[in-house]
Amino acid sequence: MTQAAKMTQLAIAALEDKKAEDITLIDIAKVSVLADYFLIANGNNQVQAMADNVDEQLTKAGYSLKSMEGYPTGNWILMDYGDLVVHVFDRQNRLFYDLERIWRDGEQIDVNAFLEEKL
Repeated sequence: MTQAAKMTQLAIAALEDKKAEDITLIDIAKVSVLADYFLIANGNNQVQAMADNVDEQLTKAGYSLKSMEGYPTGNWILMDYGDLVVHVFDRQNRLFYDLERIWRDGEQIDVNAFLEEKL
């Protein structure tokens, strides 16, 4: 398993720990040089808490946050870890921006199956 996949599994677990909703994973490696994976999730009023937990867990594992956008407003937080870009939305903004449609050329991956892969 690649480092990007390991990092992504940790991020998914961190999101699930904070009760993230509708977690979606898109493999964009074949359609973009931006990253290997886009991880998209939403929550009620806990967007910042979800982002904080992702960063805490990935930092503990030795991964560095390259940049973060949107944290002060907490409507859409983008976290760039190089091979993984995490998007955490409130429900309204997730529906509005519809990243799954924009990145439909990427391969949508079943999150549960992805988590079952060995680290």
